Amino acid sequence: MIPVLRTARFILRQPQSGDDEPIARYLNDFEVAGNLARVPFPYRLSDARAWLRTRLPNLPVEETCFAIALPEAGMVGHVGFHRGAEGPVIGYWLGRPFWGQGIMTEAVSAAIDWFFEASRAEALYSGVFHFNAASFAIQSKLGFVETGRSHLLCLARDAEVEHIDTQLTRTTWKARDR
Repeated sequence: MIPVLRTARFILRQPQSGDDEPIARYLNDFEVAGNLARVPFPYRLSDARAWLRTRLPNLPVEETCFAIALPEAGMVGHVGFHRGAEGPVIGYWLGRPFWGQGIMTEAVSAAIDWFFEASRAEALYSGVFHFNAASFAIQSKLGFVETGRSHLLCLARDAEVEHIDTQLTRTTWKARDR
């Protein structure tokens, strides 16, 4: 069962069927979808519903996803894990009306805390497209370090895009100042 994680301002919970409309609304924004590898554009309600059908309650830690739910706005974004070639990968997105408020840093931090408690993984991988300075700043703030550059298909852009590959070790995460 996916736990509910509480932060100072919101909860992270399992995505649910009622999230389909906000998911479609926020991901059908090229400014959001164009920063993500695995999200097509345009993004339709049917895409959100199809994705939600894959979100089962007993998925392994490395495939767990959380909806970011604000008390006053409902579901506004997502933080999730998936299996990658080198190990577990964290990805995230936030609806544009909520950018610049520190929400994503808070959400990713809570998800990483949970991940390292729930798994035995020694490292967590991520990265950003080279033009996504805001997301790179979040990762840097949380202790991710650049491990290289690659090219990754961005479905929304229908193109291979330069990607900054990053990694966060369990040791770095546990040693950080809170």
